[in-house]
Amino acid sequence: MAQTAGVKPMTIAGRVASERERCIGMTDAERAWRKQWLQDQVLASNEPVHVEEYWRERTNPIRRFYRKPLDVLFTKLSPVLGQERAINYRYITGKLGLMAIGVLSIHYYFKYQGNDWTKKGGWRVLKTKPMVLPGQPGFPYKSERCNDNDYAERGFKKATI
Repeated sequence: MAQTAGVKPMTIAGRVASERERCIGMTDAERAWRKQWLQDQVLASNEPVHVEEYWRERTNPIRRFYRKPLDVLFTKLSPVLGQERAINYRYITGKLGLMAIGVLSIHYYFKYQGNDWTKKGGWRVLKTKPMVLPGQPGFPYKSERCNDNDYAERGFKKATI
């Protein structure tokens, strides 16, 4: 369900939210309303209030499970680091951990699960022919493939069957 339950959201600031509208002219009632509205925007000294039950209800159990280790670690580190710094370090550590898992997963895939003659699927990685210009050693370039049977063999000749 949408946050507004299908009703179009409206701002409570009204027409005096825009500086241009305020410069056109405001009535005394609008000035009093604007003054009260600005006073209401000031947070109390104890805000924002963290209500544990509220956040537990708003996050799903799987998310709470995988976030728990870093939450426990940085809760213990927050007296040393400070609350704001601990939150920032926790965020950065989580993102770097996900990036490391991604890099290691890609490395594992290409090392152990790549496409060869035994598999039908998978990503096929091909090496392109190197650019050898006249005057460079190895010109003209000769392929390592000796005959037509060597093309598209996908590691079959290296198999130890």
